[in-house]
Amino acid sequence: MFKIKTIGLIGGMSWESSIEYYRIINETVRERLGGLHSAKCVMHSVEFEEIRELQEKGDWASLADRMADSALRLRAAGADFLLICTNTMHIMVDEVSERSGVEVLHIADATGREIREKGLKKVGLLGTKFTMEKDFYKKRLEHFGVETLIPEEEDREEVHRIIFGELCQGVIKPASRERLKKIIDGLAARGAQGVVLGCTEIPLIISQQDARIPVFDTTRIHALAAVNRAMD
Repeated sequence: MFKIKTIGLIGGMSWESSIEYYRIINETVRERLGGLHSAKCVMHSVEFEEIRELQEKGDWASLADRMADSALRLRAAGADFLLICTNTMHIMVDEVSERSGVEVLHIADATGREIREKGLKKVGLLGTKFTMEKDFYKKRLEHFGVETLIPEEEDREEVHRIIFGELCQGVIKPASRERLKKIIDGLAARGAQGVVLGCTEIPLIISQQDARIPVFDTTRIHALAAVNRAMD
């Protein structure tokens, strides 16, 4: 039997979506191998309120320190490679990999490959205001020949509010689902051929049935990429 690599997960941002990573990874390993097979993984879960406060202050250097510390803990626990279980914190992914000496699978790379395989050239991006407004995600998708559109400012503020004020706290409101659906429709009207759910909490409220254009669930895409890496 081949050896399955150990997946390291930096979680807790929020734990609502970290649960989904654990579920998807283990379900997929069981589907592929059958029986009682499951993934070999270790997780270091951070205290999200501390992370949120540093994000709001724009203290990305301290956040990089936190992520690098988590990565080193996971390396010591035997992780062969890492996932940062959130889109926003990929702002410092290269630094985390360099400082820990461990490969980090980039969520935007996994997503970019999926978009390219579908032959799409322009997508909308939903996420925290940091993910939508900073260029780290858009530039990564450019490597796959993908142009990125983001919502208008008022809509960006609303998406951010729904993420932190509701989804990260386990609150799912039908009114918020309808608002997000309208925002996606607006991106499609501007030429988006698909939409990237670029926050790992958004798939908790939006799925393919809620959009008339292809939906890219970054939580699932990232988790499946981890399984592929662990089993290659």
